Amino acid sequence: MAKSGYIAVDLGAESGRVMLAELTGGKITLREMHRFANGPTQEGDSLRWDFNKLMSEITTGIGEAASACPNARSIGVDTWGVDFGLLDKSGKLIENPYHYRDSRNNGMMEKVFAIVPKQKVYLHTGIQFMQFNSLFQLFAYKTQKPDVVAKADKLLFMPDLIVHALTGFIGAEYTIASTSQMVDMKTSKWADDLINALGLPRRILPDLVMPGIKVGALKKELADKLGCAQIPVVESGSHDTASAVAGVPAAGSRPWAYLSSGTWSLMGIETPMAVVNETSMAMDMTNEGGVLNTIRLLKNIMGLWLVQECRRQWAKEGQELDYGQLAEMAAAAKPFAAVISTEQPEFMAIGDMPNKINAYLTKTGQKPIQDKGQMIRVILESLAVRYAEVMDMLEKLGGRKIEVLHIVGGGTRNELLNQFTADATGKTVMTGPVEATVLGNVLMQAVTTGDVMSLTEGRKIIADSFEMKTYSPKAQGEWKKYIETYRKSCVK
Repeated sequence: MAKSGYIAVDLGAESGRVMLAELTGGKITLREMHRFANGPTQEGDSLRWDFNKLMSEITTGIGEAASACPNARSIGVDTWGVDFGLLDKSGKLIENPYHYRDSRNNGMMEKVFAIVPKQKVYLHTGIQFMQFNSLFQLFAYKTQKPDVVAKADKLLFMPDLIVHALTGFIGAEYTIASTSQMVDMKTSKWADDLINALGLPRRILPDLVMPGIKVGALKKELADKLGCAQIPVVESGSHDTASAVAGVPAAGSRPWAYLSSGTWSLMGIETPMAVVNETSMAMDMTNEGGVLNTIRLLKNIMGLWLVQECRRQWAKEGQELDYGQLAEMAAAAKPFAAVISTEQPEFMAIGDMPNKINAYLTKTGQKPIQDKGQMIRVILESLAVRYAEVMDMLEKLGGRKIEVLHIVGGGTRNELLNQFTADATGKTVMTGPVEATVLGNVLMQAVTTGDVMSLTEGRKIIADSFEMKTYSPKAQGEWKKYIETYRKSCVK
């Protein structure tokens, strides 16, 4: 059978890559064509994304993929959410996009709520409150750099900026726009009343575009430079979590939830419509756009960021430890030695995470931890407890018991955390594929080109193409006691 090739550009906050997928005989194979480091750059007193560098890496990867598969059907792009760049009237990026961890966002939520009450913001948008949501970032821009905002003609989120650089197309893909807290998730339109009430420039927000459509092709000059055809570019679920959820290999009738596990953990369920009410607001749950007329009802959780930052700090101190070594050290450490609330604001910022964790433990009447393996174990156990809390919320909002938790993404490699998650939630945990985000990106390309007819068909293809591992819950009595300790000890 003839192969269909697709090129997936997948950018995370730590690394990016360009992947080539080939679909034949009802199975998908993946090849990594180009991988590169990603992360914030310091510009003066701000954290930014070096967009020109990102585009150089992306086009290098597209060139390599096109060389390996000259008849590629399409290109799709996905990235992390909330961050954006501003274009002037000539379509030029005015300045590098800010990184979501930039300190300019501090205090912006309170300033917004002084104008529009918190409840009203949530009932307009249905999005979990996080200080880096695009709404607060744009309010910071308007407050601190009104001259730059005045020059702006269009605001484009990160994947939209990349699509614009590749094709010239200007639009806001729905799944990425839905992370902004500027879209009314009940109507799937910009929340104009909220935007206008805050005095934000509605004129710079482009038309919303649904995933699953072709928006252009590689610019001729770019295709010529790369020595390839003008490959069509389509809108995948351009928020990486939208693509990851599309790539969940769920099958059968058992109710399921998903956990996209990486720097961030995004845990939720798929629903046909947004759940925006007083209960979901009290739980601080988020409603984001999914592919093919779905909503992702979910919670953003700090995830493996805490482990990554501990590892980075220890490397600065002269001890390089890879993630496999850290997992072994954690497995050998004492269980249930301490507990932390992973969502503490002080854990958000870059820098000396072990010291921040020990300060938290001291504040909550627990003993500081010196052993590195013990600290990693406490982080992983605390994450699993947080997953159990969120699972309870999802069952209450969804109105049914969840039987299976599908974990996808890079965090599937952390077998210790996967087992802890099964233990804490009491659910069957199925892990894989690691590359769910790329596969969801590819799946939407295949739907757009007509090679795959539905989300259900695509998920079956993914399930048939990649191995999964199952974890069953153990030691639930001990975990129940630990969860009670968490509830008593943690400062919320």
